[in-house]
Amino acid sequence: MHPYLDIHPEVAQAKAEGRAVVALESTIISHGMPYPQNVATAREVEAIIRSEGAVPATIGIIKGRVKIGLTEEELESFGQNRSVEKVSRRDFPLLVAQKMDGATTVAGTMIAAQWAGIRIFVTGGLGGVHRGAAESWDISADLTELMQTDVCVICAGVKSILDIPKTLEVLETSGVPVIGYGTDEFPAFFTRSSGCPVLQRVDDLAALAGIIRTKYELGLKGGVVVANPIPAEHEIPAIEIDKTIEEALSDAQRQGISGKAVTPFLLKNIVERTQGRSLKSNIALVKNNARVGARLAVSVAAGDAR
Repeated sequence: MHPYLDIHPEVAQAKAEGRAVVALESTIISHGMPYPQNVATAREVEAIIRSEGAVPATIGIIKGRVKIGLTEEELESFGQNRSVEKVSRRDFPLLVAQKMDGATTVAGTMIAAQWAGIRIFVTGGLGGVHRGAAESWDISADLTELMQTDVCVICAGVKSILDIPKTLEVLETSGVPVIGYGTDEFPAFFTRSSGCPVLQRVDDLAALAGIIRTKYELGLKGGVVVANPIPAEHEIPAIEIDKTIEEALSDAQRQGISGKAVTPFLLKNIVERTQGRSLKSNIALVKNNARVGARLAVSVAAGDAR
């Protein structure tokens, strides 16, 4: 048992019985959506995972303790506390030592999930290489975490505010398999396709579970990215969302927004510019990822039991 972990009894029991557990991040609650949609979505996502036969484990830091599974009250607290820190690899010792609260990013959630022995993690979208990274060197820690942490991440690709070809190039260099679930192209979050091919398309979750299991049986370190496109009925056409994103990026530049403040600013700006459509799409894709991730976790657990 990791000395800084508090594992929720429901999660601990599932782990002890060899049942499927799905990790969830808390940054999507504290920084990804406005209140009260954030808390409502978190609860709905957990309910979807349970309905598919798995146990949800939303991860966050509370008073220096890394929580693997949050209570209803803790979910509500993350949803309303807008000053909670975002936690990636570099931030863990600072917040844990000082007994602070923190919401885990994709990278932070991967680390805590690996500590707890959870192999499947559902999120909305990955971080990646930012546009203009050749000058700014702004590259998400999510990518370096995928290189070294043994967790499979189900996502709707990366947001098209990022440089998608460069993001995929970094993942390839890092040895991270990028598998399209039911798609030949890497999705762009609000949009089902980006024009960039995935390493391989897989349409069957049992086959996908076999690939994940084999990777770790071979002793190959690092994560797996499962790219799961947003449902077609909730997609925002690329030409429309790309124009909106360009306008939001211009606003961020004019206002001097930089670093980890960029993504929350852009998401809020895009919600306003699309009159809430992007938020509805965001919620829909997270729920869709939860269904796929839970089914995949059940398949992986069944294979482990054989």
